[in-house]
Amino acid sequence: MTDRTGALIAIGGHEDKEGDRQILRAVAERLGGGRLILATVASEEPGEYFAAYRAAFAGIGVVDVAELYLDEREDTSNPANRSLLAGAAGIFFTGGDQLRIVSLMGDTPLEAEVRALHARGGVIAGTSAGASAQSETMLVRGSGAESHRIGDLHMAPGLGLIPDVIIDQHFAERGRIGRLLGAVAHNPRLLGIGIDEDSAIIVEDRRFRVIGAGAVTVVDAEKVSHSNIAEAKPDRVLSMHNVILHALSAGDQFDLEERLPLARAGEESAEGAQGAASS
Repeated sequence: MTDRTGALIAIGGHEDKEGDRQILRAVAERLGGGRLILATVASEEPGEYFAAYRAAFAGIGVVDVAELYLDEREDTSNPANRSLLAGAAGIFFTGGDQLRIVSLMGDTPLEAEVRALHARGGVIAGTSAGASAQSETMLVRGSGAESHRIGDLHMAPGLGLIPDVIIDQHFAERGRIGRLLGAVAHNPRLLGIGIDEDSAIIVEDRRFRVIGAGAVTVVDAEKVSHSNIAEAKPDRVLSMHNVILHALSAGDQFDLEERLPLARAGEESAEGAQGAASS
């Protein structure tokens, strides 16, 4: 039994399932040989998701895999589903519709089992919809690839596994910077985190590290000096001043408490050596 919570892994979607599988390996490494639950709850047609991820994980040595699927909210009280999670080392939420995950599982005995898994050191991972559902507030719908227009966003409470953030996925590929700006304009207390495809953040101890082929964009509206989000008419383009934006790549880290990126270990050593040489 561990006294530390497990890792939370949020993936931007379309992660590599046939090559090196770096992101899926990060999940596998944290299982410690235990059982992985593939939660296909976000999809109304889960069969293809389960088959694809079972094969992808089998290729990197994860063979103890079981599926969790829910047709109705009442299924969360099924003892078989609860015991499935009670014996698991990790859970992986596949893509689909994040609203299905939260509306079916939120505030149920099964959600309590997910939190218990995390509290005992288990890994909770999710891709695409499964990433968005981990945040405190979820982006459900909103136009991408254009400047944000007021009234265009639909948001809902997430599972809150990663507090004080709102996560968007398929970020660069679908041009979603505008809608993430709109999301944090609604609630500047939340950090906006946009995750590209085949990219992920690994959250441990209120810090995250970036892995994968793409970037992670962090939008911080805490120090915004002006926003027209409350006063402007619907369909007006968003105006927001003094937004802080961080662009992070693989290996970069970010402190969620301080809302600041962290220097890489190599950079810290180089800075220390430079300071010693000049003293």
